[in-house]
Amino acid sequence: MLNSPIHIYTESTPNPQSMKFVFNVELLPDGMSFDYTQPADGLTKDKNSPLAVALFGFDFVKRVFITSNFVTLTKAEHVLWEDELFGIKQFLKKYFEEKRPIFSLPESAMPDADSNDSEVIAKIKDALEQYVKPAVESDGGAISFYSFNEESGQVKVLLQGSCSGCPSSTMTLKAGIEALLTRMIPQVKEVVAEGV
Repeated sequence: MLNSPIHIYTESTPNPQSMKFVFNVELLPDGMSFDYTQPADGLTKDKNSPLAVALFGFDFVKRVFITSNFVTLTKAEHVLWEDELFGIKQFLKKYFEEKRPIFSLPESAMPDADSNDSEVIAKIKDALEQYVKPAVESDGGAISFYSFNEESGQVKVLLQGSCSGCPSSTMTLKAGIEALLTRMIPQVKEVVAEGV
């Protein structure tokens, strides 16, 4: 799996409770991500991740988000990152050096392109992929298309990683993402987050 030395660095995110751990190796194919809100999530068939389950072994970890080359951890409010960063980085480095599994996923969990998308949905997905996703990922999170209501013009998106519970995510959603999509795609009137 990994032959080069593992390098991990951390980046702060707009969510003060979340920290991004960036790796010099690919964890998942580009475009894939998994969000875990409890240890049991990491044991499910479609999201099975021994790494996520192991990270929940740190009692202050409240959420684990894994994507292409980084892991975002969200901690309990009473814990300070300064007290925990070294231990987490050491754990992750050892985990990868021992070549322990990140995922144990069935082939069916791999993403497929949906060719049944309407022209508007295809444009929305393309705009999210090109203009929004890179910025959100740089902050330790992820965004993905959830649904589009053609009658109301409402787009629902899923926010994951550091975006979940982030104090500034609502402003980013309305002032950034909604403004961009309504300007680029006239059929879009509103953007809301699903399940937040």
